[in-house]
Amino acid sequence: MIVVSDTSALSNLAIVEHLWLLEAIYQTVIIPDVVARELAVASHPTIPAILQLGWIQTQSLTNFEIANQLQQERGLDAGEANAIALAFEVSADDLLIDERLGRQEAVRLGLPIIGVLGILLVAKQRRLIPEVQSVMDALINQAGFRVSSQLYRRILDLAQEP
Repeated sequence: MIVVSDTSALSNLAIVEHLWLLEAIYQTVIIPDVVARELAVASHPTIPAILQLGWIQTQSLTNFEIANQLQQERGLDAGEANAIALAFEVSADDLLIDERLGRQEAVRLGLPIIGVLGILLVAKQRRLIPEVQSVMDALINQAGFRVSSQLYRRILDLAQEP
C-alpha cells in the first residue's frame, strides 16, 4: 500500500507520540523533498527526528507542474502541494492530509485521502490503540490540532466511544 504524507500529519502524530501508528498501518510512508525540508527545520524537538526513521522515505517529484499550479493558482503551501502532486504521480492508495483546502484539491484530482483522525479510527479498529478520545485530546492540547466540537463528537461516535 502506498501512502504519501504532508508535513502537519506527521508532525502532529510525532508530538503526541503516536507516529508509530503510521508504520503499523502502512509499513512505509513516502514524503516529497519539500516535506522533508519542512520537517528538518521544525522547532519541536521530536519532529526533525522523523527523518531518521527507516520507514519514512523521501521521494523527489519528477513533474512539478501540479505542485506549482496548486501553489500559484490554488494557494496551497509547498508541503501540501508537493504531497498532493507526489501522491498523484505515484498513484498513492492514500494521501495523509488534514488541511481543508488541501483535502479539497486532492479530492478534485481524484486522490483518496485520510487525515489524522481517520488514522486514529483505523488504529482503534485494528486494536492498535484502546481508544481514540485520549489521543484526540492530546492532539488538541499538545499539538494545537483544531477539531470542531461537531467533528469531535462524530469521531467519538464512529469510534463507539461515549
